[in-house]
Amino acid sequence: MKRARDWLHLLLPGDWAVMLLGAALVATSFALLWRGGSADRAVVRRDGQVVAELPLSAPKKVTIPGAIGDTIVEIQPGRARVLSDPGLHQYCVKQGWLSQAGAIAICAPNHVSLALKGSASSHDSLAY
Repeated sequence: MKRARDWLHLLLPGDWAVMLLGAALVATSFALLWRGGSADRAVVRRDGQVVAELPLSAPKKVTIPGAIGDTIVEIQPGRARVLSDPGLHQYCVKQGWLSQAGAIAICAPNHVSLALKGSASSHDSLAY
């Protein structure tokens, strides 16, 4: 079995150039395409239905009744988070502050979700 270093002498300068160009293309496309942009509003859903659409311009706390209790969503300028939820594992609370368009925190046991929207979002819809 040959090791990688045994194959290095077979690579020509053009091969190295293609590999470097490919790596640069991947890095550039990742930086340009893997972002949701800035968010301007938070959309809160319960059972897939929109129950609140809030601007991210002013601080606010909203209580959303869910299947097993109340979920509290906190809004600060430019960001939002699930402050508390009655779910056992607290995954949506541990998600922390969301600030990019397309970011989502789902409180599945309580059937509540928080999604950020902006002028260019990467998600069209959300379903349980």
